[in-house]
Amino acid sequence: MKMDFNKRLLYDKTMISYEKAIEILTSNDNFYIDLGLDRIRLALKKLGNPQDELKYIHVAGTNGKGSVCATLESILRTAGYKTGLYTSPHIWEYTERIQVGGKCISKEDFAKYVEQITSVGVHLTEFEILTVMMFLYFKEQGVDIAVIETGLGGRLDATNVIKENLCSIITQIDLDHTDRLGNTKDEIAYEKAGIIKPNCPVITSMGYEPIRDKADECDSMFILVSPFVPEKFADALSLKGKHQLDNLALVITAINYLFKDITDEQIIEGLKNVHHPCRFEYLEDKNLIIDACHNPNGVQALRDNLDFYYPNQERRFVFGALRRKDYKKMMEILFRERDEIYLNEFDYPDACTFEELKQACPYTTKKYDNNFILTPDKLNIICGSFYMISGLTVVK
Repeated sequence: MKMDFNKRLLYDKTMISYEKAIEILTSNDNFYIDLGLDRIRLALKKLGNPQDELKYIHVAGTNGKGSVCATLESILRTAGYKTGLYTSPHIWEYTERIQVGGKCISKEDFAKYVEQITSVGVHLTEFEILTVMMFLYFKEQGVDIAVIETGLGGRLDATNVIKENLCSIITQIDLDHTDRLGNTKDEIAYEKAGIIKPNCPVITSMGYEPIRDKADECDSMFILVSPFVPEKFADALSLKGKHQLDNLALVITAINYLFKDITDEQIIEGLKNVHHPCRFEYLEDKNLIIDACHNPNGVQALRDNLDFYYPNQERRFVFGALRRKDYKKMMEILFRERDEIYLNEFDYPDACTFEELKQACPYTTKKYDNNFILTPDKLNIICGSFYMISGLTVVK
């Protein structure tokens, strides 16, 4: 008799290591993007369709979706719900992407799931493997509500195999991944709107016509949110930055609409405890801000926050980006002539070289050395790609 996988987890000590699991995920066979739902649907069918047994809040958008997910999860957990949280990318470890009750999946369980999923006979990409893992793990853990973030787009994103949700949330939309999602904001909005499900409300601060059209098509309530947030909630939020008020407005609307049992006191306590690293995160001892702003819209939010909170401080930047991003525009938005600018050539596929960044930057720059010590005499800002930040010793 074939042993149930959940039981086998308790007894099988011969499965692959976490390091081997990461090697599988990042191999050329899996580490690429190929949007579509056919492969993951087939794999999930072979695994008993665990995604059909969970309740979801599904979040898409160009910027802010990770903050929205983290904030929602913190409030729901504070209110007594057993939460699942699925976000990407990670900063330090893949296990950060899949959390239950605020705790990351263990490396042992992570490895076991990778081996099981890659043994079902369906070739999946890295993100598809992780998404299947999330569904299996959340089901096994008996999650009450799963807060899940799309990886890329929405309509053809692997997370969009779910058939219904408590609500869809669509955050800020900007021109990013234009090679896959379209060259206009309306085209990108169309892809994001693909997460809207029949008779399930959509909450957004974006009034794009494709989102309204999809809501009408699905007979789903369209809830357009203003950026106003009661002061008691804004003051409680541990995440800093003016742009977080837009994200918070979406969160408060979703909580008030879906969970009449959650009190203002529970919301406030949840907001105080939100943890979402490297999003306008300030380390006082180093006079350092870390912000994983990886597109022009995110960089504009960082620049606005710097000008608002630190208008008179001298600035020292460490910046790096991927080639597929509009890094020239990002640097034009971010830097000023008097800033001290270090450009980081980090080790990651498609990362910009120092020379590429230097040629695109309108100001004088220096090459960043990981041994360089960021002294607190200036406001230090490390920003750009998630993948750069994870490799910097100064942020660990």
